[in-house]
Amino acid sequence: MDIILCVTGSIAAIESIKLARELKRQDFNVKSFMSDAGTEIIHPNSMEFATGQSVVLKITGEVEHVKYAQADLILVAPATANVISKFAHKIADNPINSLLITAHGQDTPILFVPSMHDAMFKSISENIEGIKSEVANSIVDFVKPRLDEGKVKFPNIDDIILNSKRIISLSQNKKNLSKSPKSSKLNNKKILITLGGTYEAIDPIRGITNKSSGKMGLELAKEAYSRGLDVKLIVGHVDVEIPKSFDTIFVESSAQMNNKTKELINDFDVFIATAAVSDFAPINKKGSKISSSIDLSLEFKPTEKIIKQIKKLNPKIFLIGFKAEYDISKENMINLAKKQREEAGTDLVIANDVSIKGCGFGSEDNQVILVDDNIVEIPQCSKKEIAKVVFDKLDKDIWLNYYFIFIN
Repeated sequence: MDIILCVTGSIAAIESIKLARELKRQDFNVKSFMSDAGTEIIHPNSMEFATGQSVVLKITGEVEHVKYAQADLILVAPATANVISKFAHKIADNPINSLLITAHGQDTPILFVPSMHDAMFKSISENIEGIKSEVANSIVDFVKPRLDEGKVKFPNIDDIILNSKRIISLSQNKKNLSKSPKSSKLNNKKILITLGGTYEAIDPIRGITNKSSGKMGLELAKEAYSRGLDVKLIVGHVDVEIPKSFDTIFVESSAQMNNKTKELINDFDVFIATAAVSDFAPINKKGSKISSSIDLSLEFKPTEKIIKQIKKLNPKIFLIGFKAEYDISKENMINLAKKQREEAGTDLVIANDVSIKGCGFGSEDNQVILVDDNIVEIPQCSKKEIAKVVFDKLDKDIWLNYYFIFIN
């Protein structure tokens, strides 16, 4: 896929080199445009090195603003108040704004990454809202800025790439939908994902939890978001950074996670329960710190199994459950996954053995078995790759699920 990376005159331009390199690592073909002010921050040779291509600094006989206007995405990072405001009023007095207006006229998606002083950002807010409210076939959006030290700072590069993938998918989905209404079964679907572990307090400073890192849930969320889906997260204790682009609710205990899930579940088409919800909670939580000088015995009670409530609350939802076991046979693991399907009505169970080397909590890889009417074994690979497999399968299976509901 082709991305045109436009670099303007913000000090955040120094981050554009790293952004270009990461885009290249993720198999994007990157071509750069630079404004005159941008070249005063970093030298064009830096962007040529980062992209592997010559940098467009002016419009020549090659008519570059037209030649590159039909890329998969025009990414303006950093985007200054100047370039945003000129685009809002369709002023084309430089190569970048000429490219933006031409691309907009050809329905090419555009993504701005605002980087400026917060007073300037407030001042151009009307221009930004005007751009967002325009009625057009093309998609124009803004990456949520990182506000710090009175400045609208360059976001995390992972956030920019995540939003770049999303806007490309949204644009492609829109084009495909105009050609074939059934091009993707996941179009316009809303997905709720729980991830991380829960924490059950014993007293104000102690509690019990588990080793769940949230990595698998986050990779599924990224994959869904990158495909242009509407994603909401309910997040417990995690060891990963949650991108600011996600609509996220943070919780602590199993009761909080379960209550929030039940509150929201009717608004969603798909629920993916990756969270490692505590199976037990203390019967009595102490209101003050328990002395370390005494012998202590605690009583626990089972927590609510929220996955067994989902289909009762929303019978039409596509329900994906996870089944993590420790050091058991493949046959037993499959049988336990089948049991969950019977008891909870789960449409798909993703089962794994966390005792396998390199596949435990917090690992980058996993080895899973997908259990529905069929059994599919996925050998050890990255959790990112597993997320892609799951959503490829979901894209196919969700249509069958909805078709079955319709004819019955």
